[in-house]
Amino acid sequence: MRRILVSVGAAVSAAFLAVASAPPGAAQPPWFATNVGEATQVLSVVSTGGSTAKIDVWQRGATGWQPVGTGIPAHVGANGMVAQSHDGNMATPMGVFSLDFAFGTQPNPGGGLKYVQVTPDYWWSSEGATYNTMQVCKKADCTFDTSPASGTENLYIPQYAHAIVMGVNKERIPGNGGAFFVHTTDGGPTAGCVSLDDDTLVKIIRWLQPGAVIAIAQ
Repeated sequence: MRRILVSVGAAVSAAFLAVASAPPGAAQPPWFATNVGEATQVLSVVSTGGSTAKIDVWQRGATGWQPVGTGIPAHVGANGMVAQSHDGNMATPMGVFSLDFAFGTQPNPGGGLKYVQVTPDYWWSSEGATYNTMQVCKKADCTFDTSPASGTENLYIPQYAHAIVMGVNKERIPGNGGAFFVHTTDGGPTAGCVSLDDDTLVKIIRWLQPGAVIAIAQ
């Protein structure tokens, strides 16, 4: 969900290490450690109040969890965080979610996730049988409602220069929300996504491998 208040592999690369300074080791297991199964890469998103949060990037290896990048500023939903997402609640869902694939208006920056470079014909549907899925069609030919009032989003916008799809409501239950991404910030609150500066996001996309998850908490 983009902001709508305003137009809105085992080695870690040296480029990503420059995201933020990180301590040499973790004294205690991270807060999400018992909730992420066998995942070895985690984006931890913790609220810092209101619509702001911090992202810590973690990798699990032979010696346990190690921070790769810490204290990365981020924005979340205009109404903060919520236990259960619903259409229109302008809040970021809490929990542990898969990071399914990446997309963006810009070329593939590389990394282990599937990447889709979008054009004006790419949509994230919030209507009917295609609810909470990426669709590709000319506006006049789409079988779903493309109007902003429907909740469907056109993906060819600046906030989606780069984005990662979060596996929220993978059952596609109507009303339980969709279009939750980690995406390029426009400097303000989101409608439920997590947003951060594009340069850092690109470094994260290059680092990610299949099986990574995002863990979100207040």
